[in-house]
This record gives sequence, structure tokens and C-alpha cells, in this order.
Amino acid sequence: MGVDLKQIVAGILTITMFVMLGQMLHRDYFDSLQEKVQGDVHDIEFQGSKVAVEDGLVRAIEGNNKGPWMEDSHELKPCWSISQSDDVVSSKGYVTFSLTNGPEYHVSQITDAVMVAKHLGATLVLPDIRGSKPGDEMNFEDIYDVDKLIKTLESVVKVVKKLPSHVSFRDIAIVKVPTRVAEDYIKEHIDPIFKSKGNIRVTTYFPSVNLRKSTQGGETDPVSCLAMFGSLELQSGVNDLVESMIQRLKTHSKKSGGRFVAIDLRVEILEKKNCHETGVAGSKTCYNAQEIALFLRKLGFGSDTTIYLTQPRWESSLNILKDIFPKTFTKESIMPSDKKSKYLELENSEYENVIDFYISSRSDVFVPAIPGLFYANTVGKRIALGKPQVLVPAEISGSSGLSTDYISPYISKKNHLAYSCFC
Repeated sequence: MGVDLKQIVAGILTITMFVMLGQMLHRDYFDSLQEKVQGDVHDIEFQGSKVAVEDGLVRAIEGNNKGPWMEDSHELKPCWSISQSDDVVSSKGYVTFSLTNGPEYHVSQITDAVMVAKHLGATLVLPDIRGSKPGDEMNFEDIYDVDKLIKTLESVVKVVKKLPSHVSFRDIAIVKVPTRVAEDYIKEHIDPIFKSKGNIRVTTYFPSVNLRKSTQGGETDPVSCLAMFGSLELQSGVNDLVESMIQRLKTHSKKSGGRFVAIDLRVEILEKKNCHETGVAGSKTCYNAQEIALFLRKLGFGSDTTIYLTQPRWESSLNILKDIFPKTFTKESIMPSDKKSKYLELENSEYENVIDFYISSRSDVFVPAIPGLFYANTVGKRIALGKPQVLVPAEISGSSGLSTDYISPYISKKNHLAYSCFC
């Protein structure tokens, strides 16, 4: 039987097509998004050092093979000073308040309450903690260190654990104050009410969620600095849990020297309308899992990078992030099993919010996929700890970028409120 040359050629072409298709199916589909050119290696200059760009990823050379990771700076020291010679003036009146909506709000709420009590000469009552749902109430000591708070503030304001029984709730006036309340505002708007009623309950509202330094050039009140950065500390049980989770993340990060990335990415917030609006000059304000994965890859973070997400539970929309970075975790996968019944399986989410905030503050890199107060107050805590690598996502033109180009303006411009309190 004769051999048909056309059949042979057709067979070869068919086999070749199947081989090519198999390669396409097994290739990391994310590579195509990077528009890489295989084998493309070129050098660029950055701050006096050569940086190699290879296959779309940034690789530092000339003795620096740390890629996109930056070293921590030294931990800053408080610039404020509180006079120890002045006796704390305490009237017969009381200031009460609650901590609500998570630790990023707690920082501002404690600061405003302390400022009000200090400038009124009132006694501050230890707050309770309230979640977003009715009935979600906790004691202050369930999360924070009571003795630390009282000791820290003893030179500023007297703190008592409970409101005296002789004080009726009917005798307490509710006063709304803007966050970062100043002494002049307290004297003009709050002091007359306090003198009239004798006791007040302070609730903080947020005209703005940015924490930039004042443009008026005045010095930040040292009492405000002390309250914001020195008063809230986790109680031992919660602190030990956070430490154990951080250590688990570091264990997964052996190839990168124990370093890991924390990303504030919560699907529920990403789905809200205001997250789809654009910011200044049409820039995006929120980034989904795929966009964050592309951002990190273009900055040079390798597939073995360990990532912690603030997302409460795993969602299918996050799968692409785990495909690119297999060592991506939510708190449920790194929390010790014997702690989950207390800290994860309750309706109250305050524990989870606190865990997210403190891990994000301690991570080697923090990436806010969502703008807001969580981002702003996490940056403030990181500044105090000497952890400046906060990378604000953006669409990177081309196949690669330098992480230093995406440092948060709070840090690159040193315009965060924390820079008024630390030096």
C-alpha cells in the first residue's frame, strides 16, 4: 500500500497542535497578563545601583538580591513630652464613651475621649467595646490591657473602671465630636454642656478618614499623641494569639527570610458601590484579587511569597491570588485550632478585626487594596514601629516596576499625623 505524503504531513501537524495546546493549558495563565518575553533580561539604574529586570520581574543585583523587599528602618522615638509635675485636675464630672467599629476606629475614639476629659478636667470612664450588630458588646479587658491604659494616662487624666452608681444615665448628655478634636473646639462647644449637665458621653464622628498632618503648621497636642500611640495595647491572651499567627506566617516564609506580605482585601467591601468610584484624576480606589496579584508580580514578588489576607473567610474570587501565590492565607488557616472556637466561631467579629489590624501593622509589607481608616491607622502604627514598606496598588505600565515607586504618600511625603508625634 502506498504512503500518502499529505496524510503524513497532516498527522505531524495534528500532533504538533496537541503538544502546543497541552503547553498552553499547563502554563501559568497569569504569565500572559505580564506580557513577558521569555529570556528578556535588561538592567536599569535605580538610586546608584543596578537592577535586573528578567521575565517581567524585578531582581536587584550588584550584591543586593532582596528583590522588592525593603529593610525596616529604626523604630522611632516619641517626640512628645508630658509634664510630670502637674497634678491631674479632676472635677466631679465624668466622660463616658464606647469603642466601636474595629481597632482602626478605636485608636481615634480613645484619642478624642482623652482629649475631651483632659481639657474639661473630667474623670474618664473605661469604655466598653461594641460591634457592628446590636448586642455585640465586650468588656475593654477582653481585648485591651486595662492596667497599661490607666498607667499610660495617669499623668494626663484620671481613669476609673466603672461609672459610680450614684450617677444616673439621665444625667449624662450625649455630645458628638469630630475626630482629632482640638482644645479650642472643646472649650467652645463641649465645655458649656459639661458645666450644665456635669457628665457627658462622647461619640466621635469622622468628617474625613485621612490622617495627614495639619497644614496649619501648629504642633500636635502631646496628649493626643500619647493617647493615640501609647494607650491601647493588647491584653496578653490576644497578643499571644497574634504572635503565634505571625510566627506561622514567618515559618511559611523561609525562602524570603521569614518575611511576609499583609493585604487588606475584603470581598464584601470591594462589592460596595463606593469602591467602584474613581479617585483623583480618575485613579482607581479599590483593587480586586487579580489586580493585586498582577501588581505584586510586576514588582518582583515571586510565587513563593507568603501572603496574609484580612478577608474573613475564603471566597472563590480569591482563587486567582492563590494560583499565583500558593502561600496565601486567611486567619482561619493559620490560627491554632484550639483558639478558633473563641476567636473565629463567634458572631462577634471584633476579635477578627483586631487580629487583622495588628498583623497588618507587623507584616514586612502592607498592601491596602481598600482605602479608608484601616489603611490610615495601620500606616501610623507602622511608622512608629519603623516598618515603612506600605505599597499602594496602582496599574503598572509595562512589564515591571520598582516597589519604591509605590510607597504610600503618607510615608514618602512624611505627611502622616504620626510624623508629628515621632522623630
